Amino acid sequence: MSAHSSCTRAHADRLLPLIRSVAPLAAAAIAVALAACSQTPRPLAGPDPSDPRSPVRMTAYRSVIGPYQSQRPVEPAPWREQNERIAPAPKP
Repeated sequence: MSAHSSCTRAHADRLLPLIRSVAPLAAAAIAVALAACSQTPRPLAGPDPSDPRSPVRMTAYRSVIGPYQSQRPVEPAPWREQNERIAPAPKP
């Protein structure tokens, strides 16, 4: 019986440093797993829309065709005049 206990003791003495080095990592992994599974509150973007007393922003009417400008086809202008108008100034 004494041989068996000495063998077990030697085996445990070899595993003890390994267990001591892995224990903090195991504890950190368990803490991360528990933190990931916990309920987090949802972000609140504004007042509760189901509350009838919540403030509502006023709306204003804007016409859809208010800034419209007619763009009817026109006769083409002479291309040489258009080029001279937008060309860079000649260097002296």
